[in-house]
Amino acid sequence: MRRVIAAGTVVAVLLAASAVSFAQATVVQQVRAAIGCTSWPCSPKADFSEGEAILATHRSATGDTSQALEALSWLGRAALAANRLDRAYAYASDAYDLAAPRAKARGLAGDISLENALGAAIEVQAHSRAGQGRRSDAVYFLRRELDTYRNGPLHMRIQKNINLLSLEGQPAPALELGTDMGRPTPSLASLKGKVVVLFFWAHWCGDCKAQGPVLSAFLDRHRAAGLTIVAPTQRYGYVAKRAPAAPAAELEYIRQVRDEYYAFLRDEAVPVSEVNHKLYGVSTTPTLVVLDRQGMVRLYHPGTMTAGELEAVIAPLLASRIPN
Repeated sequence: MRRVIAAGTVVAVLLAASAVSFAQATVVQQVRAAIGCTSWPCSPKADFSEGEAILATHRSATGDTSQALEALSWLGRAALAANRLDRAYAYASDAYDLAAPRAKARGLAGDISLENALGAAIEVQAHSRAGQGRRSDAVYFLRRELDTYRNGPLHMRIQKNINLLSLEGQPAPALELGTDMGRPTPSLASLKGKVVVLFFWAHWCGDCKAQGPVLSAFLDRHRAAGLTIVAPTQRYGYVAKRAPAAPAAELEYIRQVRDEYYAFLRDEAVPVSEVNHKLYGVSTTPTLVVLDRQGMVRLYHPGTMTAGELEAVIAPLLASRIPN
């Protein structure tokens, strides 16, 4: 038998749902503001009690929503930033224990808050362990999680953190030499003897565009001393304003972005491959990786760098020579 619901009841239900949605949409921002982490990286407040109280109120009213778990994960991130490792691990473990079964049951697709919560929980647990002198344990944990979430939305974030904890001092992983823009991509083995900057970028990335002139000037200044650059990028399935695009159309759009914002890359190697971004854990763009003359990773850095920061890393590498 079909049920008839009075119009007033429908309005009341919609208003109630709207109020809950608003609370869910704002609890993450409220907690972040309360702990002093409205941007990242942050310098959190010393006292997290206000953020904990906001989260407790939300959980009491609506339960352990995905947004509540994301807010809980932010408490972990803030505690890690404050070097309060035991507390960071406790927050992250709680978030993980709640988020992981939910992700297993229904997946992460379409739930960005659950994805953020689980990703941060994994990240904070690993770096808390590393900060406590358990780096091998942290890397083992991350590799186990990578096996669980391989080729899903958390793949590159987990790989990034594996690289942050273990890649420096190791031989650089070989790049896939698939689709090229500019000159053919050389193998990293063939670049031994040079100092190499790998500049991972994305056509939609504003920070990448800001990094471009710094790298261009740096390359001009040091090319004669043996500095070279390879600039991997990838397709994302869309072009300007996130309009969906076929692979060929997106590749042409990437070329247009390169020519407009990265003119210095027109004659450089620009391999286009999702594989390279996964291998190097490029969940943050730009990501800069610096290799010494022997092909060893000396810097793995998600995010932008100033000319001075680059100079401090690269100048000693340019001054060195491969031992005979």
